[in-house]
Amino acid sequence: MTETHENRLKRLRIRSWRRGTKEMDLILGPYADADLAALPVARIDDYEELLEESDHDLYSWFSGREDTPPRHVEMISTIMEGRQFR
Repeated sequence: MTETHENRLKRLRIRSWRRGTKEMDLILGPYADADLAALPVARIDDYEELLEESDHDLYSWFSGREDTPPRHVEMISTIMEGRQFR
């Protein structure tokens, strides 16, 4: 059975808020609530791929402690740009 677009967005929002670490919940949750629905499907695919990464790696990339892998640079930049205005 194919997942509807609406159900996919709900699932990704839940995964964004229930990461396992509060830091990542507070970075990804608000972004998913505010901006995920407006993304084109290809960017939602990128976001879902990002959610597959461990919280430890994600936090290292978001905090700048480690270089972000090239495949995630654009998505992380987009998320961080959006957070500056909230």
